[in-house]
Amino acid sequence: MSANQISTRHLLGIKDINEQDIELIFNTAREFKEVINRPIKKVPSLRDITIANIFFENSTRTKLSFELAEKRLSADVVNFAASSSSVSKGETLLDTVNNILSMKVDMVVMRHPAPGAPAFLAKHIQANIVNAGDGTHEHPTQALLDAYSIYEALGDIAGKKVAIIGDILHSRVALSNIYCLKKLGAHVKVCGPPTLIPKHIASLGVEISYNIDDTLQWCDVANVLRIQLERQEIKYLPSLREYALYYGINKARLDKLSKKTVIMHPGPINRGVEITSDVADSEHSIILQQVENGVAIRMAVLYLLASRKA
Repeated sequence: MSANQISTRHLLGIKDINEQDIELIFNTAREFKEVINRPIKKVPSLRDITIANIFFENSTRTKLSFELAEKRLSADVVNFAASSSSVSKGETLLDTVNNILSMKVDMVVMRHPAPGAPAFLAKHIQANIVNAGDGTHEHPTQALLDAYSIYEALGDIAGKKVAIIGDILHSRVALSNIYCLKKLGAHVKVCGPPTLIPKHIASLGVEISYNIDDTLQWCDVANVLRIQLERQEIKYLPSLREYALYYGINKARLDKLSKKTVIMHPGPINRGVEITSDVADSEHSIILQQVENGVAIRMAVLYLLASRKA
């Protein structure tokens, strides 16, 4: 296989790709980042490709980022929202997607509440599948843009100490980040209340901490996750106020550290809960760089998968 070709036809999860794939995506994203910072931001790379964005869960940032990436590559774009579709009338996932594919769609970007839904589709249809988040399982493009943002900020990922802080239990971002960072040689620690740390997470080769101040002193990068109340069927926290007191990252906490720590957040931010505005908007934060890198990373993924159609 060519060094300039990704090893898979689909991006279902970070678990399914190798370190060479990640480096290829980063190198391709770097070239596309130059494109999106030019006065004319489009290239004709996917001019003959039709991409369907199929979102069975609400999304703003990810959906907008994918759509912008697709249009920057000159692809034809079809947007599909399950809430206004025949899915609400009982149509199956496979029937829905096959109906869309009969319109000659080449690639499907899908978000679904069921873990494994993109992998199920990949076994049954010919189009390339990109997982834009499946339940609490994986969110591979978010992990790639997070890792690329760390690489830009620190110059390397191997040997760096990265803390993932917050609602680890309900986060697909956390799992994909762990897989990606470990493949690139980073040391990873998860931190949060015991009720929000999965029981078997240590088996992934990460450290566990329940002390936010010790964790911030240890890490080079703090990737702060949102408390996902919409996924919590039972109460995992006494209150958001108490979470903010014990685990929220504020300027006072950062000022106590003996070194500068890079702050990240995949969004949306609950300001005043997991992170305060004076941290999110500070010189420590690379949150806006993550957003910009998201478009370039998704352009790279779409471009590389389209070239694997044969």
